[in-house]
Amino acid sequence: MDSSADHTDMTDHKPPRARVEDAVDTDAPRTRDYLDGFLAAKPATDVVGGEGSDLQADVIAALREIFDPEIPVNIYDLGLIYGVEVDDNRDATVTMTLTTPHCPVAETMPGEVELRVMSVPGIRDAEVVLVWEPAWGPHKMSDEARLELGML
Repeated sequence: MDSSADHTDMTDHKPPRARVEDAVDTDAPRTRDYLDGFLAAKPATDVVGGEGSDLQADVIAALREIFDPEIPVNIYDLGLIYGVEVDDNRDATVTMTLTTPHCPVAETMPGEVELRVMSVPGIRDAEVVLVWEPAWGPHKMSDEARLELGML
């Protein structure tokens, strides 16, 4: 067999190439409507942090999952958390105390609080400030904590 004859037969059976002239609706103007919604969208103006923000509420919810090892009440309702601040950079600052300076968890509780706050989705960084003034007292507990401990 002649190999040149086989080669010629194969080139005759190539599929036709696509041409721009063959495109459908070449006279119709092209629109960019698929970008209209994207280009018209404005950046979200929701407050990220601050008093009463969703992110602050999420941090408080996380703190309510940490329980004092000696008292069956979470540290937020126990009144150990004096403040929870979340700024617009999504950085959280938790000001807290312990029941006494000689509390057995004095060395570990602030670290646990920091780790728990850092695990909240949306929080970029967390800092725990441990204070001793004003001193903690049972009057700082929430009504829920007092009820749990039979103090109401």
